[in-house]
Amino acid sequence: MVTARAVAEGVLDPELPVLTLAELGVLREVIESDDRVVVTITPTYSGCPAIEEMRRDLRTALTEAGYRDVEVRTVLAPAWTTDWISESGRRKLLEHGIAPPARVGPRPAGPVPLNLVPPPARVPCPRCGSAETTELSRFSATACKALRRCESCREPFEHVKEL
Repeated sequence: MVTARAVAEGVLDPELPVLTLAELGVLREVIESDDRVVVTITPTYSGCPAIEEMRRDLRTALTEAGYRDVEVRTVLAPAWTTDWISESGRRKLLEHGIAPPARVGPRPAGPVPLNLVPPPARVPCPRCGSAETTELSRFSATACKALRRCESCREPFEHVKEL
């Protein structure tokens, strides 16, 4: 039987299906004991509308792999950060025309601050690499992405916002 961790690591994110939950950094822990598996995930934000689908997809994948007792737990602390996106996840975003977020770096413990300032002025175009891009909308298909346009190649693209 394939390990529970290997199965869970293969589950795709429902909103960014070019990434697995592991590459997105949402998959936190997989504990396997006999026929029981406990998976811990941290959503990209506490109100993430895809969290139920993530849970369902993890349960389905694990039960189809032969695990009978599957529990998916959600933890909100520490809060998810875009720094948890793996290098392979960042590469896949770029390959699919989505600008990956910049690294934020370590944060102090405690509540995540609300940042009301505009995003960084320079988000490189994932298609041509130009730094001359413009934000068209702070929100795109999901709350964690912004819609931008490249001023060089004129193509629109999404950008995963830094959190």
